[in-house]
Amino acid sequence: MSRQDLLPGTLHLLILKTLARGAQMHGYEIARSIQQISQDVLQVEEGSLYPALQRMLIKGWVKAQWGATAENRRARYYRLTPPGRKQLEVEKTQFERVIHAIGRVIQTA
Repeated sequence: MSRQDLLPGTLHLLILKTLARGAQMHGYEIARSIQQISQDVLQVEEGSLYPALQRMLIKGWVKAQWGATAENRRARYYRLTPPGRKQLEVEKTQFERVIHAIGRVIQTA
């Protein structure tokens, strides 16, 4: 199966949910986790991921600190903040609302 583009408005949701699982992660780990959990259906490109993480830092949804990867490379590690947890719930609610609306439209005869 080919990889699919993300639906508009879902990137923040996917990142927040990935970080909500508890561990600090650097960008590549976040992208890889989304890809693995989606069974290779979703792929987050660097050109989308890092600007999204920067927006989330500015909004206070995540915090970041520099650290070293297992390969001893310098990387920025992200973690969810309490406002980020609240935003995750907002994003989930909005996403579910849109999915239900789409379902109603495509199931109408």
